Amino acid sequence: MYAWVIWFHIISMVSWFAVLFYLPRLFVYHAENAENKGFLEVIAVMEMKIYLYIGVPAFWATLLSGIALILMYPTNIFATGGWLHAKLTLVAILTAYFFSLGHYRLKLKENAAYKSGKFFRFYNEVPTLLLMAIVALVIIKPF
Repeated sequence: MYAWVIWFHIISMVSWFAVLFYLPRLFVYHAENAENKGFLEVIAVMEMKIYLYIGVPAFWATLLSGIALILMYPTNIFATGGWLHAKLTLVAILTAYFFSLGHYRLKLKENAAYKSGKFFRFYNEVPTLLLMAIVALVIIKPF
């Protein structure tokens, strides 16, 4: 059963990261095309559907399957070293980042000039850095 939960966790995580990588890119287009009202209407629908229909379910699937993995072997939480605690800290930061995307989505819907395209280009790099660190912790288990 553990292998199936890991499988589901990885599939959910990949789906969630697809949203984490793509949604800020849509925000770049949104912010840089503030004068094109027709485009903004279309991109706002895309942002909403990606966030609510893909991102939110993928987030919950990732979170709940991760919790299930921990609960399947609860004694390993403290026995495996600090790498798991570091990973969970990074996942908490990633969760805050995900909910910030929801915040920015609503703000962009209200006011297309809320943040610049340049801001969202840099903001788009956050999940990449967190993913690299999380995967390194899981594979290498440095401490």
